[in-house]
Amino acid sequence: MKILLANFTKMVDDSGGLAKVTCKFANEMYQRGHEVVLVYSDEQSGEFYYPINRDILQYDLRNMDGKRVNYPLTIRLKREWYRMFNKQKARTINNEFAEKYLLIPLGRILEETQPDVIVSFQPAATKLLVMDLNISIPVVTMSHGDPEDYFHFYPTAEIPAVEKCAMNQVLLPSFKEHLLHHLPNAKVTVIGNAIPQYKEQVDLNRTKEIYRIGFLARLSKNHKQPHLLIEAFCKLADEFPNWELVLWGAKEGEAFFKQMELIISAHGLQDRIYFAGSTNNVEDALASCDIFAFPSAYEGFGLSLGEAMSKGLPAVGFASCSAVNELIIDGYNGILCEDGVDGLAQGLKKLMANQALRAEYGMNANTGMKVYAPDRIWDQWEQLLNNINTK
Repeated sequence: MKILLANFTKMVDDSGGLAKVTCKFANEMYQRGHEVVLVYSDEQSGEFYYPINRDILQYDLRNMDGKRVNYPLTIRLKREWYRMFNKQKARTINNEFAEKYLLIPLGRILEETQPDVIVSFQPAATKLLVMDLNISIPVVTMSHGDPEDYFHFYPTAEIPAVEKCAMNQVLLPSFKEHLLHHLPNAKVTVIGNAIPQYKEQVDLNRTKEIYRIGFLARLSKNHKQPHLLIEAFCKLADEFPNWELVLWGAKEGEAFFKQMELIISAHGLQDRIYFAGSTNNVEDALASCDIFAFPSAYEGFGLSLGEAMSKGLPAVGFASCSAVNELIIDGYNGILCEDGVDGLAQGLKKLMANQALRAEYGMNANTGMKVYAPDRIWDQWEQLLNNINTK
């Protein structure tokens, strides 16, 4: 089977979850004997952050035949102006750019590659394929978050494509309910993200001189909210002198990073709160921790959260955060707390003060992540694509 992956976002040097899923999907289907083609759209050229098999055919829609397609300044300014007031309208400007500059090269790629089935990584890509090009090739639309957002932040022109495509994949059962509430005729299936199954769990019963809270995500202020974790730890530092906080992740804004450094220095905790930068050795990073903190404002799934729980770490997150509040079961494999610094501090304190509870929740976390074992998830995907291709 020839599978075309249509992820019309950046891939070059991108350490985000979407790029990670893209490369894993491509590599896995290639290893299973399928012919895989990846189509993406990037403003720069270079290597991907995550490894991808060199035999997988790749096309950058913005760099065809050695000609770089830049986002015109007039359209960029128009988009940024709308973004200040209307996120949905700003996304519409992106569609206008895609229709004008990406549609023709996309059609050419489809003619050259002749895929049997297409996996679209966003409704915008599905719109180009299903509505604008009106292709007969079956398209599966992936959802990387709560599809409820489609109806509040995504251009309305994309919605008919969601209902018209061969299948919509969502990550969690509640997301299926949300999509069918708006589009009862849409075809929807639930397939979660693939989570590594680590052979060895963290030994949370071991007595240590220093215990560690870990954070693993981009250092983004409005999304991952690491500053709230830093402030929460500062509240607890005097009460728990044998604990430290380590944050792994790439900077997202120099000013915000400096702001976090100032908070740390104001409390004199430079020797107990560390920024460890990006890491490709996730398992070793998690193995050094005793608690995993994930104070995101919103999530589509939370890959690093799933990986931490698979490693056997109890987790703390906000009860209001979608996906997080389904992966973390309060009082079983972690703690769901109220929004804000105080709620986060209370949740962390409960685990920091009770080693037996950390061990119990960590064991439950590891067990709960087995439903996302990679072989199981990729089997579900392969079966779905085979079924659609043979219809």
